[in-house]
Amino acid sequence: MRHAPVTPNGDRIRWVELPGAEPARLYLHGLGASSPVYWAAAAAHPLLTGRRSLLLDLLGFGISDRPTDFAYTLEDHADAVATALDAAGVTGAEVVAHSLGGAVAVLLAARHPRLVSRLVLVDAVLDPAPPVPRPGSSAIETWTEEEFLADGWRRTEQRVGPAWWATMRLAGREALYRTAVHRARGTTPALRDQLRGLSVPRTFLHPAADGAPADAERLTASGVVVRAVPDCGHNIMLDNPEAFARATADALNC
Repeated sequence: MRHAPVTPNGDRIRWVELPGAEPARLYLHGLGASSPVYWAAAAAHPLLTGRRSLLLDLLGFGISDRPTDFAYTLEDHADAVATALDAAGVTGAEVVAHSLGGAVAVLLAARHPRLVSRLVLVDAVLDPAPPVPRPGSSAIETWTEEEFLADGWRRTEQRVGPAWWATMRLAGREALYRTAVHRARGTTPALRDQLRGLSVPRTFLHPAADGAPADAERLTASGVVVRAVPDCGHNIMLDNPEAFARATADALNC
């Protein structure tokens, strides 16, 4: 396990690092997840091995520190990841990012372009959350912070189920709540617009059963490769690891 301080108070981001060739590959997790848990099997797949790989936990999640005085905006997360990458001596990383981590990855590429050479977004968040939470969402943002810290986190455990809760329970409660709220609000400019404006190679993987993502034609026109992955749900890399590895290897030209 490696670590780097990313705030003025010395709060640390931590990651599990697999040795290999440069450029490095950075794996980012979704809301309430942890990269060593969600990405270990994918990073070890024969189609994706051989590259220096950082399975990094965002500040407030997994094995990283959980400061209560951090705002946890999506931009804050991207900047903290950038600080960790600088400490690790990483430039031009290939970034593979799931769900909320995809939003952070887009901002990382937009705000710190020297750190990112390719993006593979795995059913990534590109839009604000709808007013009515969708089935399967955490719905954390529907509470106030006081409500969530008092009892909402317990009700969230019941809502998300044991698999997601296994890593969600590791998150700082303030980190989990504030990140969910900022994910629900989106960014200015919109994440979708920032993604279209990037110049690095970009691939967006989505479950075939869900159909193409919103605005897929404009994404494709801007150079984003939109690719459906069969026989999976939102956690593509866990639900169909073989198809995920093939699609990701193609996107990274492995």
